[in-house]
Amino acid sequence: MKILITGGTGFIGQTLCPALLAAGHSLTVLSRTPDKVVKIFGNQAIPINALQALSDSDHFDAIINLAGAPIFGGRWTDKRKQTLRHSRIDITQGLVDFIARAERKPSVFLSGSAIGFYGDQGDTIVDETSSGHDEFGRQLCVEWEQQAEKAKVYDVRVCLLRTGLVVGKQGGFLQPMLLPFKLGFGGRLGSGNQWMSWIHIDDHVAICQALLEDSNLEGKFNLTASNPVTNQIFSKTLAGLLNRPALLPAPAWVLKLILGEMSELLIGGQRVIPKRILETGFQFKFADLDDALKDVLRT
Repeated sequence: MKILITGGTGFIGQTLCPALLAAGHSLTVLSRTPDKVVKIFGNQAIPINALQALSDSDHFDAIINLAGAPIFGGRWTDKRKQTLRHSRIDITQGLVDFIARAERKPSVFLSGSAIGFYGDQGDTIVDETSSGHDEFGRQLCVEWEQQAEKAKVYDVRVCLLRTGLVVGKQGGFLQPMLLPFKLGFGGRLGSGNQWMSWIHIDDHVAICQALLEDSNLEGKFNLTASNPVTNQIFSKTLAGLLNRPALLPAPAWVLKLILGEMSELLIGGQRVIPKRILETGFQFKFADLDDALKDVLRT
């Protein structure tokens, strides 16, 4: 396939792109810093810095949209919220606009989203059919998905990637946690009872490849492992693998004071099941947290 990808130099993209190249696909990577594309992928990928660089006659079999400013990048001020919205919704709108003007349409559009779509769900088990609680994270995902689904008007198969907490070696939510845990300063966040729906990056990449290749798959997909855990279990598991205690909890009131509204990402959670991808027969390489963390912590 000829594939156009956004976010190709990000945490997930730097694992997904090599896998796609190894599978024989050709890549065009949209990035504000094309030099970074060249530095990472050499001459294996074509860099572009704007969708306007593409003509109506340019054709791609698939588009993968992973662009978006980091959700944990700072307090959710009004300005930060606008940055989060624009970095997701504007680029998605631009991709749909390109699809609209393209003489030959792609067959499939994989577009990022997140399990934040569901909001804080407590202990309730949620799947792709579940509704959500109205909060900023959900509002952001709803707008993001609505924009992507506009591509269906052009007979494009749309898959929405409701991604959980991605466990990987080169970044993601785990990296800032490692140093305090290695120093013995780790612990649960708030009550520790909130659910963490995680996925190993290798499984995330494998699901993306499955969605690209199976023309029968479309709609909403939870990209999470089938065994979510509470924050307390996650903290104990990580500390145990590092041979450190997990005795220093971060009280919810401290997190709210420091992070403001963004603290809902840490003290709230979702107990998510990837029902739709499991129904396809997909086999997770890392179904258990212990195995996933062992792989990531292995040097």
